[in-house]
Amino acid sequence: MKSSRNKTLVLGSGEKRLLDEYVVVLDKKASRAQVKNKIIWGDVFRALEFLPNNFIDLVFADPPYNIDKKFGAVEFKKMGVKSYEDYTERWVVQLKPKLKQTACVYVCGDWRSSSALHSVLQKHFIVQNRITFEREKGRGAKTNYKNCSEDIFFCTNSRAYSFNVDAVKLRKKVIAPYKDNGKPKDWSTRAGGAYRNTYPSNLWTDITIPFWSMKENTQHPTQKPEKLLAKIILASSRKGDVVFDPFLGSGTTSVVAQKLGRTHCGVELDKTYCLVAQKRLKQARVDKTIQGYKDSVFWERNSGNA
Repeated sequence: MKSSRNKTLVLGSGEKRLLDEYVVVLDKKASRAQVKNKIIWGDVFRALEFLPNNFIDLVFADPPYNIDKKFGAVEFKKMGVKSYEDYTERWVVQLKPKLKQTACVYVCGDWRSSSALHSVLQKHFIVQNRITFEREKGRGAKTNYKNCSEDIFFCTNSRAYSFNVDAVKLRKKVIAPYKDNGKPKDWSTRAGGAYRNTYPSNLWTDITIPFWSMKENTQHPTQKPEKLLAKIILASSRKGDVVFDPFLGSGTTSVVAQKLGRTHCGVELDKTYCLVAQKRLKQARVDKTIQGYKDSVFWERNSGNA
């Protein structure tokens, strides 16, 4: 039995059958209309064969990191660095024809996998930056430094791409506000103090990893936060654009894309996680809130609005 404060999403006994009808299985070439706002159940390499070409505006890819890890009924085994590069190369090569020329691609990794990812991504895209975000969760290590950061490579398919910087500024509290001719300089007074909207950097320390008392939390072991996806989707897409996730997991990319008025499409190998994602999409039609994002602004942690 869950505590009344535990908001982790679980599937009820009768929900799997009801949600199952919304999951798509591809066994032949699909049109854009057939995959629009759909969750595809299956292996990413097979699914990419059947997806239409030149239809994706933004990719968020969170592939298995190069470690032994179990994802529900699916298990990933650690490979040698060269084998992991080959694995990455396979899905990147299949993905590339599906992208529009103006597409942006974000790919996640950790310190073990980042070198392999960068090696492959720079061959097929323009690597614009590497975001590092603080993943402040878990216990410390006794014989090593605690691993509490992950990387996200920001790539573009060409030099013609959009970056909506004003949509992703971070509202931070000003510790020592100053004035120019008696007027606030680049800050304004709000409840709780003085705040300034700051330009986004490639170091993100304002992300809260989902945990049991957050309503976005699921039982997926490597779930990405909705706030993180909101930053990426707002920065690199416009309303109506197609946001694609080849390793969808519990559905965070699709959920946030829907909340922000984008078209979504994702592929997930584990059937249960497909159904979890469908349940989250159903809930997101009613509740469009995103933790840490309020009044069209991202707020730093512990500001009272995040």
